Amino acid sequence: MALQEYSFRLQKGIVGGFAPPTPDAIYTVTKAASHPSLLIAAALRPSGTRTLQEAAPKSLAADNSAASTLVEELYQILKDLPTELPPGSEDIYGLDTSIAWGSEDLQWSNGGPRGCGGGKSEVQPTEEQKGKFRRAVEIVHELVEEAA
Repeated sequence: MALQEYSFRLQKGIVGGFAPPTPDAIYTVTKAASHPSLLIAAALRPSGTRTLQEAAPKSLAADNSAASTLVEELYQILKDLPTELPPGSEDIYGLDTSIAWGSEDLQWSNGGPRGCGGGKSEVQPTEEQKGKFRRAVEIVHELVEEAA
């Protein structure tokens, strides 16, 4: 399946509590139907600082077979994974990381819009599902590292 348009975002640092979480990294990958490349934006928080710093935007050819295989794998993984209920209640995957995916046929995100603020989710993933989520996180990192 060739996805024409999609966007996904990985945020490291979603667990909060009384105060909202402070992200350590945010990666956003976007594929527009009108653009031949994956556009990759990154913002990282250097150790000991309070704010994210934008990195120079990168791109990766969308027709790159390795990239398209990774994106397809990510899409297939997320389609089958549960999210916490209510949204933002608990970091059910235990990685202090969220992924949000948006495409015409799939809207998926874990961690809630403001991270996870404590509480208990009615939905809990299996160990196999936790492993698949770990793989999804690896895929995003692979794509970001592969981009020039």
